Amino acid sequence: MAENATVARPYAEALFRVAQAGKESFNLAAWSELVSELAQIGSHPEVQAFARNPKASESDVASAILALVKSPLNAEANNFLAMLIENGRISLLPEIGAQFHALKNSVEGAADADISSAFELSAAQVAELVATLEKKFSRKLKPAVTVDPTLIGGVRVVVGDEVLDTSVRAKLQQMRVALVA
Repeated sequence: MAENATVARPYAEALFRVAQAGKESFNLAAWSELVSELAQIGSHPEVQAFARNPKASESDVASAILALVKSPLNAEANNFLAMLIENGRISLLPEIGAQFHALKNSVEGAADADISSAFELSAAQVAELVATLEKKFSRKLKPAVTVDPTLIGGVRVVVGDEVLDTSVRAKLQQMRVALVA
């Protein structure tokens, strides 16, 4: 069976092209919000189980998913969902969403930044940290901040495949490796 990322890529790219060509009422931002919502719905195990159920018709699956979607849908979005349901690809929604957002970020010259901090950060601290990180990574960052007490102190930042770990835990691990060697 093909890797999910490989199968999801053409769907994400096609959806992104449709979103770029979108009209004023349904622009890239609206598509991005809808794709995020669909990815969240598609990642739910009960939704996936219902979509795989051979007793559930395609119209039943479509009705169930449409009932869960809060964002407005246009004709293209309805066609996209119908195609995924028809091809049994609802489980790909999370990967399609991730690839869609990666495409959107690359066009905008931005990247998602996963910031883990040992302690809660204020809005001012996050803004200052993001400004510093944007200079380091040379692109606009969209931060997602989480608290991870196991870091002991400092922060750990993941931007794409780059990791900047200035946590106390990382420094202790480096010291341990140096002492053992």
